[in-house]
Amino acid sequence: MADYVVEFGKDGRPVEPDGRLDASAFHRNHQAIRAVLQRFLAGKSGDVIEVGSGTGQHAVDFARHLPEITWWPSDLNDRHLASIVAWRAHAQLSNIRLPLRIDLSDPDWCSEMQDGRGPADVLAVFCANVVHIAPWSVAEGLLAGAGRYLRVDGLLFLYGPFKRGGKHTALSNAVFDSSLREGNPEWGVRDIEAVEALAASAGLALVEVIEMPSNNLTLVFGRSHAI
Repeated sequence: MADYVVEFGKDGRPVEPDGRLDASAFHRNHQAIRAVLQRFLAGKSGDVIEVGSGTGQHAVDFARHLPEITWWPSDLNDRHLASIVAWRAHAQLSNIRLPLRIDLSDPDWCSEMQDGRGPADVLAVFCANVVHIAPWSVAEGLLAGAGRYLRVDGLLFLYGPFKRGGKHTALSNAVFDSSLREGNPEWGVRDIEAVEALAASAGLALVEVIEMPSNNLTLVFGRSHAI
């Protein structure tokens, strides 16, 4: 079974000579996602980790439009990590760090987060289109790590398709969910309530559910005691 629904660089999209990959989803969703992040993060400073950065295009876009924030992209796939490095070099933005190699199935994420080479007291964690194309253990590690590294006023943003009350929000999401589970029974569109319960175990609470284009949602979580 495939490790990724789409491994960028093997999906027919162009690959630049310097290793930059291009994701069609980025062109469809980056403006809507950025608008959400700007609403919550504009005027703030600190470190934001993007987990599962893929090509690295989102990190560049966010860094360009929110220059007061330091952006830390990450991934586990070597081809993706190389693309992130290439996009960072191409963008020439001083507020993007070299990518972290984060394994979301590990609540500690990566050695850099443990030995001081990574950010501390993280302003936000952003994750797009990951929890439905990975085993539930990845969601567990993602929420546990966010609970560990976010600062007191920190926020977690999860973007993608989700079910509400066990029901899909659109027929297209139901079809997508079936195709995911046929390919790997550990994958699938997750219930908001299940993610919310997992967040609670990490000391996080759901702040808002934001409707996004193409039947996607952004779930925003914050520290339980800060809400």
